[in-house]
Amino acid sequence: MASSRHPVSIRGVALVQKERSQTFAFSVHWSDGGDSFVRRSWEEFRQLQKTLKETFPVEAGLLQKSDRILPRLSDAPMLVRGGRTGRGLERLRLLNTYTQTLLATGERVSRSPVLTGFFAPQPQDLESTLPARSLVILPAPREPSSCPSDSPAIHSLEARSLRCLHPFHTQDTRGRPFLVQAQESLAVLLRHPSGWWLVENEDQQTAWFPAPYLEEEVPSQASEAGLAPGKSGTQFCSSCAYEGNRADELSVPAGARVRVLGTSDRGWWLCSYGGRAGFLPAVLLRPEGLGALLSGPGILGEDRTQEAASAAPAVPARPPRSTIQSRCCTITRRALGRAPDSLGLP
Repeated sequence: MASSRHPVSIRGVALVQKERSQTFAFSVHWSDGGDSFVRRSWEEFRQLQKTLKETFPVEAGLLQKSDRILPRLSDAPMLVRGGRTGRGLERLRLLNTYTQTLLATGERVSRSPVLTGFFAPQPQDLESTLPARSLVILPAPREPSSCPSDSPAIHSLEARSLRCLHPFHTQDTRGRPFLVQAQESLAVLLRHPSGWWLVENEDQQTAWFPAPYLEEEVPSQASEAGLAPGKSGTQFCSSCAYEGNRADELSVPAGARVRVLGTSDRGWWLCSYGGRAGFLPAVLLRPEGLGALLSGPGILGEDRTQEAASAAPAVPARPPRSTIQSRCCTITRRALGRAPDSLGLP
């Protein structure tokens, strides 16, 4: 009953709202090292729970209650602060806990075709754009010190290391000096649409940092193959599975999120997937929709080395505190009120 490719990490990242419909976006990390973004409705999760009970009667406690290990799918109260949107965010939090508990029930459930199939990318997940008039609501990041240990850690992407193009000095989230030298690596924890990203240095200091100062390093394989650097390290997803026929080609499943490192008019692009770099047919790749919106591209540009040496990149304006708070949930907004400097923003 086990599948060779299965999810090892599932995290709720956003509420997608359109008129009266709501779906919940999840970032799924797979056992082969790949990642994907999927959207599922509350009704689909209820059907998943029903199917799991039918497939695993012992684990569901249908034969003996003491054997139950499947989590219950609890719903959010009808009346919550924030109305329909507030209830949707509360459902996202509950689903985040529910999916993480499912993965912890053991391989029989976590690697089953039921769970693997549910989170496998569907056609709507591969669309390059979201439905018209869709509203994507991102839960606000929380400070570790103000977040209970059992609360779900909701971020927009996995931590990824980028290098700094030019020296920059700011303050960390606790008001301490935060000085970064050129070529120094920083782990990006959160990409905020304002252009200020939450980063962490080797000393585990976290700070809001201007995104134009960061870039990814294109592997030498791209220049050796005569490829142009991929525009901003753009994320694409594969429209179908592909099995590489040569050592320098990648093998990817359908819906795999790949980062384009170099493009060519010959129809083969250099990409990275699952920690490997290799070539994929360009015809199989399509621009990401939800994934690009939630994680955003890295800052690559054409060739920023000379630019970094000659002039500092433009620094985006810091968003006012009111803008940050307008994106926060009620609990986070209250925390900001008690600790006005907790975000390190004006």
